Amino acid sequence: MRRSPVLRNALIGVVCFWTVQFLHAQSNIVTLNVDAREAHKGVLHVEEILRVQPGHLTLLYPQWIPGEHGPTGPVADLVNLKISAGEQSVPWRRDPKNMYAFHCNVPVGVNEIRVTFDFLLPSTSEGFTSGASSTAHLLLLSWNQVILYPQHLKPDDITVAARLHVPEGWRLGTALEIASAASSEFTFKPVTLTMLVDSPVLTGKFFKQIDLGVEAGAPHTIELAGDAEYAIQMPDHLVLAYKRLVRETLALFGARHYNHYRFLYTVSDNTAHFGLEHHQSSDNRVAERVFVDANLGLLHAGLLPHEFVHSWNGKYRRPAGLATGDFSTPMNGEMLWVYEGLTQYLGNILTARSGLRTLEQFRDHLALRAAELDYRPGRQWRPLQDVADAAQILYGARRDWASLRRGVDFYDEGTLIWLEADVIIRQQTQGKKSLDDFCRLFHGGENSGPTVKPYTFDDLVAAMRAIAPYDWANFFSERLSSTRPRAPLGGIERAGWRLVYRDSMNSMMKALEDRDKQLDHRFSLGLLLSENGEIVDVVPLSPADRAGLAPNMKVIAVNGRKFSKHVLQDAVRWARTNPAPLELLVQNVDYFTSYSVDYHEGERYPYLERDPSKTDLLSLIITPRTTTAQSKESRR
Repeated sequence: MRRSPVLRNALIGVVCFWTVQFLHAQSNIVTLNVDAREAHKGVLHVEEILRVQPGHLTLLYPQWIPGEHGPTGPVADLVNLKISAGEQSVPWRRDPKNMYAFHCNVPVGVNEIRVTFDFLLPSTSEGFTSGASSTAHLLLLSWNQVILYPQHLKPDDITVAARLHVPEGWRLGTALEIASAASSEFTFKPVTLTMLVDSPVLTGKFFKQIDLGVEAGAPHTIELAGDAEYAIQMPDHLVLAYKRLVRETLALFGARHYNHYRFLYTVSDNTAHFGLEHHQSSDNRVAERVFVDANLGLLHAGLLPHEFVHSWNGKYRRPAGLATGDFSTPMNGEMLWVYEGLTQYLGNILTARSGLRTLEQFRDHLALRAAELDYRPGRQWRPLQDVADAAQILYGARRDWASLRRGVDFYDEGTLIWLEADVIIRQQTQGKKSLDDFCRLFHGGENSGPTVKPYTFDDLVAAMRAIAPYDWANFFSERLSSTRPRAPLGGIERAGWRLVYRDSMNSMMKALEDRDKQLDHRFSLGLLLSENGEIVDVVPLSPADRAGLAPNMKVIAVNGRKFSKHVLQDAVRWARTNPAPLELLVQNVDYFTSYSVDYHEGERYPYLERDPSKTDLLSLIITPRTTTAQSKESRR
């Protein structure tokens, strides 16, 4: 039976379409083997098997890492790169303009290549995942550091079958599902490259898993690794607080967007200290004595709440400019005041609601951050919007002249802005609604697995209007573009409190001074110094600045006496009742000069003080919600 040309061409088209689809499906599979048995030496060995087609091939190393807001992929630590097809070596060349791209030509008849390289684990504490991630007894593996992938494929379209070989006896925690485990070799169920990079692995000799329970149908755990057995012994009261954290966070958002959640918790003095968010886990790294040193515990109390909030705000709901869909397209950080600022605000609230900080400690933390922003002369030239736009360069900025340059202030200034927004909603609705309602509307919905739902500024404003009618577009735009000298303290003041200064340090400042070995006189003299007298920063227009002092100088003596913490404190107190200026002998590289600092107001440290003329909304904001949420649920 003869077929018409039209039907014949249609059949040919269908066959060609499915042939292409089959070849594409086969070419997007990557087998990845990582040998971490020499992690104690700072070396990971990597082998990849990639399905390919003959011809030109470009392999990319991840450059823009989600959550790090910059081109932080540590490609300089990739060494010993070799590409082969069977027994044949395949020459490669790095792109002269894009340092993260490697070009090669796949020989005719070859459909599979082998890529091997080593990754040199960093030892410095600077950076996020590109900082120190391993010790003799543990490793935090970030998959973006150990993979090359074809440029012509999107990370969502690449399937990776990963295997990890760890030192004998080490255990591990990860959001990845384990397909099989044999001795010290773990094989994970295949996932997309996007999800692989989003699922780091914490492994170590001293390892402990803490069950936080099943909430909203999903299990939650803390996976601890440290350099000693004592370091991973989390006190019972903290375990209870983290269980409350899970309940409080789910009550805030009303739904979860993960199948399970793992808090990966590294406690070591030999790794970088930071937090990095992921859909179903978070990478949290703190000092070794965090569970036995009260000051360290206080300072790090907000870390896990912040990173947990990011599962909703940052991973699920993500600004369109940060949802690039790959690891090579530059990200646009213009809405980091939402991504990080709202997360900082909610994380601080949840830290108090779950009992990780007392109400007084919550207020002390807020007072310190508000005062720091209020002593930022740099805000008179650099609006918060530019801080967000320039995030990728500000994350690595030096500490000196921070008050003039400004750092990544969208975290803490975002907190002040979102606090004010929360208070406005409560006032506009006579207490019937709050920012909690916005979170349930914008970040909640139905329980689901990991997914990304991008948004724009207009989407955000529309959701805020749905909660409380107000000119939110102007509210946010005005605060983002402002170059006013004062910090946006409206939220604190409208919430029934005011920023004041006293002559004794609050709890947060005491903890910071102890941990960082520093002296904080920014709110009096205008100086931030190290314990040995080195000037870390000088606040422009402060008494120290007017006297001629600058960062990187070193105070040798105060009023003729050898410098020490107590000598400087006593001199500041003495000057309060003495008209003579403080005389500081200062070393500036090879020269010594005496500077007269005319200051007589004594020590000044920030606190929040109750304003009895206004309703105390701040205390209401940090009141736990789980009891209320559970009672509402039981009535349904």
